[in-house]
Amino acid sequence: MPRYNAPFEIHVHGEVRLRADVAFPALQDALKPLWTYAGAKSLADGAHSAYEEEPGIRFDAPEHLLQLCWTVPGDEDFRQAIDEMCMSLNELSEEGAAIEVTFYDVEFDEEEDHAPDAESRDDFVMVFVGPTPAAIMQVQRDLLVQDVVNMMERHFDGAELTGVVAEIDKLFGQRFDALVNSLELGRPPRGSGGLGGSGHGGGGRRPRHLH
Repeated sequence: MPRYNAPFEIHVHGEVRLRADVAFPALQDALKPLWTYAGAKSLADGAHSAYEEEPGIRFDAPEHLLQLCWTVPGDEDFRQAIDEMCMSLNELSEEGAAIEVTFYDVEFDEEEDHAPDAESRDDFVMVFVGPTPAAIMQVQRDLLVQDVVNMMERHFDGAELTGVVAEIDKLFGQRFDALVNSLELGRPPRGSGGLGGSGHGGGGRRPRHLH
């Protein structure tokens, strides 16, 4: 059912590279938690965003790419829908990917008279999908390095940060070694790019991405 009085506008943004053999029916099934949450009866029906200027949910079949720039009204229960979607997309993905989920507090925006200490319930969550835990961890590592380097380059030359990146790699290596011991997986490749946070952070608003 559509949520006309939902307390949040929830924006989902990201790109997921899919396996070459993934066809539309499998993707529709994997994304069912999203389009059913929007009150739709199919992916085609639910792919449209609440905002016309956003492309919504798109499947670029020739490029094997899922593109998400989609807003839906909702509540905290959307977190379960996004978790279920990620579990299903893991099996269809070709490589690791990050998906941003932003909760905009509609009620706070519409309320004109706020108490002096009132705070919005805006929230931001980063979720990850990938064919293996190694692929997911690689994306997390790359995002974290990117965030740390971008922040520290305000004070240091990039060449001075090699040791910082090495320490981040060491931390992820330790975490992955524990995973290898329990699941007997192969070590992920060391990335050369940057990384940015995983998990979620509250507060500040993230700009909408329109493309």
